[in-house]
Amino acid sequence: MVQRRTAAWYEGTNRDAYIHRAWMRRGLPDDAFYGRPHIAICNTASDLSPCNAHLNQVSAAVKNGIWAAGGVPLDMPIISLGETQLRPTAMLYRNLAAMATEELIRANPVDGVVLLGGCDKTVPSLLMGAASVDLPTIMLNGGPMLTGNYRGRPMGCGTDIWKLSEEMRAGTLSVEDFVASEQDMIRSAGHCNTMGTASTMGIMAEALGMTMPGSAGIPAPDARLLKMAHTTGQRIVEMVEEDLKPSQILTREAFLNAIVALAAVGGSTNAVVHLLAIAGRVGADLKLTDFDEHGSHLPLLVNLQPAGKYLMDDLFRAGGLLAVLNQVRDLLSDEAITVTGKPLSTYLDGHPITDSDVIATRDNPVQEEAGIAVLRGNLAPTGAIIKPAAASAELLSHRGRAVVFENIEDLHARIDDPELDIDETCVIVLRGAGPKGYPGMPEVSNTPLPAKLLAKGVRDMVRICDGRMSGTAYGTVVLHVSPEAAAGGPLGKVRNGDHIVLDVANRTLRVDIPDEELAAREVTPQTAATFASPNRSYQRLYVDHVMQADTGADLDFLVGSSGSGVPRESH
Repeated sequence: MVQRRTAAWYEGTNRDAYIHRAWMRRGLPDDAFYGRPHIAICNTASDLSPCNAHLNQVSAAVKNGIWAAGGVPLDMPIISLGETQLRPTAMLYRNLAAMATEELIRANPVDGVVLLGGCDKTVPSLLMGAASVDLPTIMLNGGPMLTGNYRGRPMGCGTDIWKLSEEMRAGTLSVEDFVASEQDMIRSAGHCNTMGTASTMGIMAEALGMTMPGSAGIPAPDARLLKMAHTTGQRIVEMVEEDLKPSQILTREAFLNAIVALAAVGGSTNAVVHLLAIAGRVGADLKLTDFDEHGSHLPLLVNLQPAGKYLMDDLFRAGGLLAVLNQVRDLLSDEAITVTGKPLSTYLDGHPITDSDVIATRDNPVQEEAGIAVLRGNLAPTGAIIKPAAASAELLSHRGRAVVFENIEDLHARIDDPELDIDETCVIVLRGAGPKGYPGMPEVSNTPLPAKLLAKGVRDMVRICDGRMSGTAYGTVVLHVSPEAAAGGPLGKVRNGDHIVLDVANRTLRVDIPDEELAAREVTPQTAATFASPNRSYQRLYVDHVMQADTGADLDFLVGSSGSGVPRESH
């Protein structure tokens, strides 16, 4: 039998053990402190994180499973990051939430952990924090919302916002119709129903082996989610008995499996920074180039917005993630195990595709090559990324004149100016949106197009930014340019009128001037003045210690782990 970590709190007759037991009794059975595993449910439910607002109900089902298996469930609220609400960006607080998760798990008397997340940053932050403690851990995603409908047409949460907004700005959709559509887009609990970051990270958690197989993509209102929650609660008690930890699951092979899944589903570019950050916590050898080497040439098999037509509840009814992975099972490593102790491939039989328009077969994919492409060149010395599946094919090889915006406020102020010197062949450059510069690397890279070009029928242009974009977004957008402008990267030296060359086939991104001329340029005072310079609190800590996008944008002192050792006595 595994030695219970909680014994350090509860065993014995001294006054400290008395205090720990007495204050926790409050209705717990007498045997709760003698041999039963105590399981923390890291619950990110919050009314201000609407994608996670239903997680208290999910937590109750997890608790029932833990009790049924002989454990003691303990709800432990964790910082919740509402992607749509937090300013300046939820990404700023991902590392703070990961730090809080890590510290609370380690500081409390628990033997195992269930992670409940759903919104974009709650899933990676929970995985990062729990991985740094390395107690037996299992995750359950809160699931996507149901498909919205507006005037008989399916609505994709996020993707249709970008589309409808541009049509309104172009004058082809009335303001009244645009506003009216918002009440029809969101019709249930759950996270975004496109293949945005929330859906992607739920899939990544399963592909990494950190969830029960078959759990990714169960719609939030579906009763089967509560059944899976009960099963998850039962399984964590068994994992404590087996001493099965994240460090045994989150290996390099597991991350390569996730990259295969990312390509197959057409997942969000944000998965790149999150997977790199999680890998950094467990010491897995994962690099930015792995996303290109192991994923960029794989076919897109899932016909979901923003790269396709359907939505997440369609994916679930069509066979779900296991049906998708069954098509690429030869690319999955059997060395990587899941929270069950078995490889993911063990669970692929018996999961056929039931709608081939939603999930394509390997020999007839939605797109031949759909994974993330990693670009380098004098504009991105340590890397930038693009999602070809969401881009315009004719723009993947392009040379255009740079039109530079110093920050998002500058862009908003000038993008619709009729006098702006820009046409559809130009390249929009937005800087000051990286981890240090904003701060927090917001989802602003898919910039709106100039109104005068929208009126001409233009719906895509090459855009380059050191920030991120929503996984629900689309367009020919080069993002995560690293180093960012605020960290001395060459993006901060680009000038209006420079010609930028994008060549995705050859994986290059360059400003078409001699390298020595670029190196000799100084960042202008006007540019430097736009970079964030907080003077206190977490934002100051973040700007001083955040790493660049090509390594996951974690804080430098959080890389690695500190283990699950019991801290010093509190009394």
